[in-house]
Amino acid sequence: QVHLVESGGGLVQPVGSLRLSCAVSGVNFRLHAMGWYRQAPGKQRELVANITSSHSTNYADSVRGRFTISRDNVRNTVYLQMNSLNAEDTGRYYCSTTRQSVPYWGRGTQVTVSS
Repeated sequence: QVHLVESGGGLVQPVGSLRLSCAVSGVNFRLHAMGWYRQAPGKQRELVANITSSHSTNYADSVRGRFTISRDNVRNTVYLQMNSLNAEDTGRYYCSTTRQSVPYWGRGTQVTVSS
């Protein structure tokens, strides 16, 4: 079975930083693209960033230059370094991957940006 477990969320003040982690099992991790998504209250889930198996990255316009996605193929973990956080970054963050065209999601980790 595919399992994704996110961690690292919390309450942070504006302009602060957080680093999210997502531990993945049940897939040949190094061969799979990974994505971070977020969902704010009352809004649809949106893509934040993704990273391919060859480490190519893509970011939403709203986070480009502030967030960095990376992966560790030894630890089967994908990270999201988030800097210069603001209130609009508040939401539940999920990591995701696809196996045989089926998407898999973790349960998410909550990020709240507030003073």
